[in-house]
Amino acid sequence: MRVVVTGAAGFIGSHLSEYMLAAGHELVGVDGFTPFYGRDAKEANLEGPLSHDDFSFVEADLRSADLSEIVRDADVIVHLAAQPGVRHSWGDQFEVYTGHNLVATQRVLEAAVVAGVPRLVFASSSSIYGSAETMPTPEDVRPKPISPYGVTKLAGESLLHAYSHYGLSTAALRYFTVYGPRQRPDMAIRRFLTSAMTGASVPLFGTGEQRRDFTFVSDIVAATAAIAEGDMEGPFNIGGTNPVSLNELFDTISDVLGRQVNIDRQPALTGDPPSTSSCVQRARDAFGYEPKVGLTEGLTAAADWLEDVLIRDAEVSSV
Repeated sequence: MRVVVTGAAGFIGSHLSEYMLAAGHELVGVDGFTPFYGRDAKEANLEGPLSHDDFSFVEADLRSADLSEIVRDADVIVHLAAQPGVRHSWGDQFEVYTGHNLVATQRVLEAAVVAGVPRLVFASSSSIYGSAETMPTPEDVRPKPISPYGVTKLAGESLLHAYSHYGLSTAALRYFTVYGPRQRPDMAIRRFLTSAMTGASVPLFGTGEQRRDFTFVSDIVAATAAIAEGDMEGPFNIGGTNPVSLNELFDTISDVLGRQVNIDRQPALTGDPPSTSSCVQRARDAFGYEPKVGLTEGLTAAADWLEDVLIRDAEVSSV
């Protein structure tokens, strides 16, 4: 199968690329190296895929490139590329989010139709649910995003529905709080682990009793690959199914590392839901989804990777 992965140099995209290549697929990775975080980290993410004979890479801005030529002859597009982050999506930055999360998504969908690609899988987010009252939250709960980022992800799903009228088979994966090796520097678990490892203070917005359905990246990748290889359509929640409070997360980090997170408590932020919890029954019924990596195991893997990153960064800064 020929697969196009957008955002291939990113956190999830690089892991998915390696997984799909190991499964025997031919893969075209696309990334625009947007400046949300350092290019060097993204290039490091690509080292594994680039060593594979069945991988080719295209650096392209999805908002302006000739995408129909890039995706031509693909059996499926997995559209992961996006402008991430709830907290950065307010104010003047919203224009950046509409460009990368709406304009780019529409252009990828248009290219799929023009090039005759039969299927597209879209990375959505649990942020579309906002402060959902039903816990665990199933896919048929009415989405009510409470952040501009969540709004752009829900709009992306609406674009999928619109383009399905051209005969394009689509699925939207609503990821719940993904973590693991190669996390972006702004992501919560990476910041908390860094604090415990270095002693640096890290802000905690709110009481710490807000709960999150943390999902390890390998579970996200396995589910995404299963959807890409299949013909299932519509929205699917992909979560860890065992929400914990941030205070419980800090305790687990302390158990894993033997050191505490240095917390600077701050007022809660607008757009931050009090709790997230995934109902994954639809994914379970469709392709047997079951998260396999628990929080302690996942934090250990993330910490091992981050320790190597911190050592490498220290060596570079000392030169």
